[in-house]
Amino acid sequence: MINYGIVSTASIVPRFVTGIKESAEGQVVAIAARELDKAQKMAEELAIPQAYGSYAELFADETIDVVYIATYNRGHYPVAKEALLAGKHVLLEKPFTLTLDEGEELFALAQANQCFIMEAQKAVFLPITQKVKETIASGKIGAVKYMKAFMAFQSGRTIPWFHSLEAGGGALYGSGSYPIEYMQYVTGAKISEVSGTAVMAPGESDSQCDVSILFEGGIQGNLFITIEFAEDSQFVIYGEKGKIEIPHFWRAQEMTITTDNDKEDIQLPHQNEFVFEVDHVNNCLAKGLSESPVMTADLTLQTVELVEKMYQQWEQD
Repeated sequence: MINYGIVSTASIVPRFVTGIKESAEGQVVAIAARELDKAQKMAEELAIPQAYGSYAELFADETIDVVYIATYNRGHYPVAKEALLAGKHVLLEKPFTLTLDEGEELFALAQANQCFIMEAQKAVFLPITQKVKETIASGKIGAVKYMKAFMAFQSGRTIPWFHSLEAGGGALYGSGSYPIEYMQYVTGAKISEVSGTAVMAPGESDSQCDVSILFEGGIQGNLFITIEFAEDSQFVIYGEKGKIEIPHFWRAQEMTITTDNDKEDIQLPHQNEFVFEVDHVNNCLAKGLSESPVMTADLTLQTVELVEKMYQQWEQD
């Protein structure tokens, strides 16, 4: 079995722990928070054997193979660095880091310490995503020309630090990794150019953003993210011969392929959307890998660089 330690008691943790429990070879043995009572409370709720009142205590636990880090965004880099220096494998929530320099340092540190590190990107491991990638590769919708991601939800307003740019809050920091990495993954195309606009109150991060990406090979992509209103989220891929529609693509269980001659609805249901990512991490650790062959360092770092570039532009403007 692969033993997981959980860092943070964030709202995503219970769903992720369920994914570990549903995986073939994973189990959760400990959880840590800055305050021991919070860790103990969640440990009791999720039937986790051990609770720690500091991250350092969890990193010192020799029974733990890999740590899942779900701290607030600004905390991703320093906490992951501490884990790697302690010799722990790391699964790090999105956004991986807030700057390219930080991201490159973590991957280099993992290599130097013979540790595995991966950005927690559940979307690319979903069965539906594999079907999307397979459909594109088959040529069924022809050459991909344009991709559009639309994400609208007001839940970001409930996050205390969401509007703090210093804390890594904002629409693009919070949700940009999903569509940017999804676009790269399903097409295999690298980012060439990027531009975008954002709605930012003075001294705050973005509550809404619109980003356009040009990929090598002439594929264009657009992502729109907002917390200003609620609406169904969707990802659409347009090819020369048809299109693929994926509702709620980051946890999707269905897709629709439309061509001139046909319309096909495909459903691939699952109980928990995190289990596929967990199984992949477990497999990588079993093979002694330091980097995922799917959620690669290049895929992550291209995304970190793009997001950092957008925020630098918006702050200057």
